[in-house]
Amino acid sequence: QHLFRTTNEGQSWERISPDLTRADPATLGDSGGPITKDQNGPEIYATLYTIAPSHLEANTIWVGSDDGLVHITRDGGRSWQDVTPPALPQFTRVSLIEASWHHAGTAFLAANRYELDDRRPYVFRTDDYGKTWRKITAGIPENDFARALREDPKRADLLYLGTEHGVYVSFDGGGNWQSLALNLPDTQVPDLVVEDDDLVIATHGRSFYVLDGISALRQFTPALAGEKVHLFAPATAIRPLRPARIDYFLAAPVQTLTLTILDAAGKTVATFSSAESEKPAPAAAAGAEEAPGIPAAVPARTPERKPGLNRFVWDMRYPGATAFPGMVLRGGNPSAGPLAVPGKYQVQLTADGITQTQPLTIIKDPRLTRVSQDDLEQQFALASQVRDATTHANQMVIRIRELKRQIADRVAKVPQLAGAGRALAGRLGQVEEAIYQVRNRSPRDTLNYPIKLNNQLAVLMGYVEMGESKPTEQMYTVFRDLSARLAELRAQLETTIQSDLAAFNKQLRDAGAEPVGGVSAEPFRERLKMRFAQR
Repeated sequence: QHLFRTTNEGQSWERISPDLTRADPATLGDSGGPITKDQNGPEIYATLYTIAPSHLEANTIWVGSDDGLVHITRDGGRSWQDVTPPALPQFTRVSLIEASWHHAGTAFLAANRYELDDRRPYVFRTDDYGKTWRKITAGIPENDFARALREDPKRADLLYLGTEHGVYVSFDGGGNWQSLALNLPDTQVPDLVVEDDDLVIATHGRSFYVLDGISALRQFTPALAGEKVHLFAPATAIRPLRPARIDYFLAAPVQTLTLTILDAAGKTVATFSSAESEKPAPAAAAGAEEAPGIPAAVPARTPERKPGLNRFVWDMRYPGATAFPGMVLRGGNPSAGPLAVPGKYQVQLTADGITQTQPLTIIKDPRLTRVSQDDLEQQFALASQVRDATTHANQMVIRIRELKRQIADRVAKVPQLAGAGRALAGRLGQVEEAIYQVRNRSPRDTLNYPIKLNNQLAVLMGYVEMGESKPTEQMYTVFRDLSARLAELRAQLETTIQSDLAAFNKQLRDAGAEPVGGVSAEPFRERLKMRFAQR
């Protein structure tokens, strides 16, 4: 029933208040009996139940008791004033007082009387240090009593309320409340806390829940309801801990929707379109769960077009390498591209011809004080080069398989060239098998057969991005070795195409058949840009 204070981290305490409860004798004894008592102590009242030091004034402290009193001190406990709301019935448990983050004289309280068969919500607000209070319960059902209330630290009058049946939000300081339950089950919420850009709630019997990213709530205004499309400014993303959460509002369903991520120079980083949902799913690499440093699965890439508030989560990764159907790798996931470096970006939303743009900032993990921006840029540069090399390797496999398909087609039409066709396909297959382990049919096969060049590149990508640090010399050495091997295979493939395939095509023409072609060699004639960051 007294408030104590420590100034030496709990080594000693001093009492700074008188009894701040009703101290009614009728509520101070055990109940029940004569054989056993009702409970083990919670039925005994006259206890300080909530303490709320001001966020703005060092000597201002609010306290509430479980028997219905509210007190305040503005001089560090030398004097106290009873500021109990007149409309608060006796013996109401003051469950939680929230001192405002924005106005020193403002506080909120949530109280309940369910143990007295009164399940009505009791929620109050004061703006003059408790001299006057007003009840703020509009929108809360009469049978949903209050447990806890918190004010958003970044936006004044944005309030969150935990009740016996869920969570509510108010955008006008408690003037009106609406449900924020979303997919939350019907459960008691005895406490809440706003942690950075997340709302975290405790429940009774259903664990903890986190509402990730409340930036849209902080930016919401009634005027937004009249807009057809609205893109909210995303909260700061933290590499690699917190992805970019992109929230946008649609008044009605749209036909087309595109989200584009741009870098500081306005160059496109990645594009995500609702049209992607109408295309076949891209080939995925099996066995990617073994990859170090990169995610086993890339998040869904299709933004929603449904009315209301939508969220798209960008994992801060650039596009991954080209893949091909049926590819099975061990310890590599080429679909995950390089992780974007900390810096300034933009998010551009286009919905049925309406375009809006918002800034996006990515920062590094603030705990990594020994990691520099240059370290992460070197990491990004090498990861990008490995990704591009992986793409070239996989494109060679795609090209070879298309050539082999055409060879089989022509041989079926000109059987006398079967021998020549088999020989040519065999030489192409030698390059293919040096790039990719063709015997893999499932992730377990990778335990039996050695990995090949594209798998080695994918594994290297994982090691490059395993931690937040610049690449090691060994990583550059491995990349140079793999790049040299890739260049050799590319040259071998070009030689086979220019000599052996050309000879086979002459035989096809002599037999009156269509030559093998239709596979551009231009992407493979270009020199790979293998620029290495200097030490």
